[in-house]
Amino acid sequence: MTKRTMANPLGTEPVGVLLKRFAIPSIIAMLVGSLYNMVDQLFIGNFVGPLGNGATNIQFPLSILNVSIALLCGIGSASTFNLAMGRGETKKAGYYIGNAVTVMILGGLLLTAITELFLEPILIGCGATENILPYAAEYSKICALGYPLFILSAGGAHIVRADGSPNMTMAINMTGAIINTILDFLFVAVFGWGMTGAAVATIIGQYVAGFMVLFYLTKFKTVKLEKKHFVPSLHNIAAITSLGAAPFINQIAMMLVQIVMNHVMGHYGAQSIYGSDIPITCAGIISKVNGICFSFVIGISQGLQPIISFNYGARQFQRVKDAYHLAIKLAFCITMVSWACFQLFPRQIVSIFGSGDELYFSFCEKYFRIFLFGIWTAFLQPLSSNFFTSIGKPYKGIFMSLTRQVLFLTPLIIFLPMIFGFNGVLYAGPIADALSFIICFILVRIEFNRPEFKQI
Repeated sequence: MTKRTMANPLGTEPVGVLLKRFAIPSIIAMLVGSLYNMVDQLFIGNFVGPLGNGATNIQFPLSILNVSIALLCGIGSASTFNLAMGRGETKKAGYYIGNAVTVMILGGLLLTAITELFLEPILIGCGATENILPYAAEYSKICALGYPLFILSAGGAHIVRADGSPNMTMAINMTGAIINTILDFLFVAVFGWGMTGAAVATIIGQYVAGFMVLFYLTKFKTVKLEKKHFVPSLHNIAAITSLGAAPFINQIAMMLVQIVMNHVMGHYGAQSIYGSDIPITCAGIISKVNGICFSFVIGISQGLQPIISFNYGARQFQRVKDAYHLAIKLAFCITMVSWACFQLFPRQIVSIFGSGDELYFSFCEKYFRIFLFGIWTAFLQPLSSNFFTSIGKPYKGIFMSLTRQVLFLTPLIIFLPMIFGFNGVLYAGPIADALSFIICFILVRIEFNRPEFKQI
């Protein structure tokens, strides 16, 4: 065991202890991040109405796009940073952090400009109906002003964690979400500012969290960050984005699926007893509730990343396997509990987001029970995709990130309704989950049969 491995707890402490230390703050951070969208939807649903809830669903693809940039740079730089530290390449490590921060800020500014200039066409492209469009435009126009700090806070959380400060990551995310929740209550419930109030509350929370990341960078522990580290370099950016590509593509795939889902729901819903607005609104609520479940899974995955990256770089392959298998067991238990809740209590869950008629609730119950039936298998794909990224094999990670959303779910959403009508959209979920599970299981099994893992 090398001196640098012995000096770093990632290479010596029990993997269970490390996973607990890194995963719990990550899970809390992910839960808090999910609350950014859910809190708005809770207040909007109860004080604006179902059309307001539908508007947050239309804006959701734009939020996913922000998160995709944050993960591209955040996870990419965290992985390259930890791999470099595991190999003892300290001088290179700071450039990965600095370049990632620069790209996140510039990417956020560009996305803000595009959204403000082409807002209405973008929202229509995301599936906004005539009734929902005014609410979505009011909400999205203000939210766009927070994109640079939103991206920085979401991506910077991974950088802070990679520096060995998971509790600070949790504090950054919690501060932003708590501010958002308090201001949502004041602006929407007390002052009655509706969609505008919810949007203003959101961007204030994001700005505070983003500035907390900037302050932390001035106190970075592992390496001293200097101005030269923030000057963009194509070589460094390529290294970062190659390892951040898998979660980035996964988020882009989620965005595309959400857009396709909105259009399919609107089209086939208009031909059913539900109409177009009910399915779009219900789909948004259920995707965000499902996001709560996957906050645990993705939080475990993110907590796993520095453990996997460092020990793979240090060639401690048994610790890599042990950490991955422990994460899989935990994630499976979480998705099984979620599956039981979604099957047994769908109406009670939907009721939290406001009232509606019997048609609205009956559709939501049906959606929960069918579309999310395969959720107990869905844990393997994000964990395995991030595993391959963490060991420096981004192409396999990218492929895995494409399995559920792009290779299976999107085609099924499009073609199954042609055979089964509106119910075909719902059947697409569990079929895609099962197919993705099989592919990921096979690829991980092949990886663990490689010589480096067989020789331990």
